[in-house]
Amino acid sequence: MVFPARYRRAVIDNDVDGFQKEVCLEIEKRYQVKFLEIGTDKDHVHFLVQSDPAYSVTKLVTLIKSLTAREVFKRCSQVKKQLWGGEFWTDGYYAGTVGKHGNETIIGNYVKEQGKEYQKLHEDRQLVLF
Repeated sequence: MVFPARYRRAVIDNDVDGFQKEVCLEIEKRYQVKFLEIGTDKDHVHFLVQSDPAYSVTKLVTLIKSLTAREVFKRCSQVKKQLWGGEFWTDGYYAGTVGKHGNETIIGNYVKEQGKEYQKLHEDRQLVLF
């Protein structure tokens, strides 16, 4: 999944990166979601996620966007100022699934080609059974 920051502003810095990674790892503990990879590109974030099939893509997107945005605004007041007190994420997103016509490598390459300064924050390729 790829989530762009509101107004495509470059608000994702090292502090925001750290907080997002922490929040995502806490989400793993509470929900049936596994973050295989998290990466940033200053104005958007990439997530490679494994989840329980009962979770729809919409449910995953809503869960991740709401929890990460809330914690970033709580911990990084400068981000809220840069976004004029508005929302952290745009309403849109990109979600690709692994299946018959795509695999993890294809999706990973697509994501890395989208940005200029891709930085990997987290990687844990150990698949889990829910």
